[in-house]
Amino acid sequence: MIDRPWMLFLAAALLWASLMPLANADTEWQSLPPHTRELLAPLHPRWAQLPEERRQRLIKGAERWERMSPEQRKSARERYQRWRSLSPEQRDQLLKRFRRFQNLPPDVRDKLRQRYEQWRKLSPAQRQRLKSEWQSVSPETRRRLRQDWLSKTPEQREEIRQRLRTMTPQERRAFRRQWLDQGRIVNPSRR
Repeated sequence: MIDRPWMLFLAAALLWASLMPLANADTEWQSLPPHTRELLAPLHPRWAQLPEERRQRLIKGAERWERMSPEQRKSARERYQRWRSLSPEQRDQLLKRFRRFQNLPPDVRDKLRQRYEQWRKLSPAQRQRLKSEWQSVSPETRRRLRQDWLSKTPEQREEIRQRLRTMTPQERRAFRRQWLDQGRIVNPSRR
């Protein structure tokens, strides 16, 4: 049987051990640079309860924020406001897409980034026209077009892209209209 002094010592040791993470978290908070503490101040009351990994991500985010230009900060605030305005379902859908993107091979991610940059370089009117054209097509036709494109080999897709690059804007519009109407992608070099 354990005698009373040992039980008291054991209880005190357990209490002290359970308080250690809180003390370390507070010490860690105090060791943060002042500008980081200022940015993360809303989290200070629950800082000790946050997992270490989350605290590290928040610290890195605060450091990244400090390095941003005023324009970059403005853009980040706008993105955050758009994120907050999304429904939980929309946020979940975006997170799933992001995870899928992160799991793609690096070369595929690079190609997608290049395509996105090409999209961004289009004028708003061009982007709107392309969106309208795509949305004017029935969901079934869009599904068929996606399947048709994905069923082509990488070489076939690249051949189509190369041919499209050599077309005039009018020829590209005619080709786009043709494949939207037909619901399948025809190799433009074989027209």
